[in-house]
Amino acid sequence: MVQPDLGRAGGTLNPGVLSYPYLDMELTKKTTILFPPDLFARLARLAQQEHTSIGELVRTACVRQYGLRASGDTLSAVRELAGLQLPVGTPQEMEAESVPPIEDLP
Repeated sequence: MVQPDLGRAGGTLNPGVLSYPYLDMELTKKTTILFPPDLFARLARLAQQEHTSIGELVRTACVRQYGLRASGDTLSAVRELAGLQLPVGTPQEMEAESVPPIEDLP
């Protein structure tokens, strides 16, 4: 997995700059998140192990969970899938293969 460029200059974190391989952004918005103590402790340990911050863990989790990707990446993925030329049936054929007839259900 490609790690995000944390904007490090001379070995120190460069605040306000965070570059993901698929989504460039400047950190300009701030929020406050309240965690239960046990979750916060787990995140703090994980951040320390990965030599990153809790904020970076949360940003990465949000991107993974909610799919915040550049629209060009999505379009490229759709074009790539369309170009595979895989055998695909009609919608009716695919439904018949994936959904059992109602009378066969318990």
